[in-house]
Amino acid sequence: QVQLVESGGGLVQAGGSLRLSCAASGSIFSINTMAWYRQAPGKQRELVADITSGGSTVYADSVKGRFTISRDNAKNTVYLQMNSLKPEDTAVYYCNAEGIMSLGGSWYPPGYWGQGTQVTVSS
Repeated sequence: QVQLVESGGGLVQAGGSLRLSCAASGSIFSINTMAWYRQAPGKQRELVADITSGGSTVYADSVKGRFTISRDNAKNTVYLQMNSLKPEDTAVYYCNAEGIMSLGGSWYPPGYWGQGTQVTVSS
């Protein structure tokens, strides 16, 4: 059905930048909300940022001013621009989508996730 594929993870030094991408594919008409979550070793998965189809955004306090989420509705793709990276940003980053309408006008079940991409910030 719907697949989410992340890209852009890797190793970067503290203070550097990285941009993550997540493309949704399938029979999709629209996606209400796309989001980035992350899970660091020994910690719970947390919301990093999300964005609605209208462009409203929410950020975790820990990334405000450093990260920017954006999306291209025509491509069903969400991005996460990460600047001024810190070692504590090291985590597996996951893409999430909810409120997905098919081209036939029906709603997909909730709970679509990407496989995750590793971001490692060294000091």
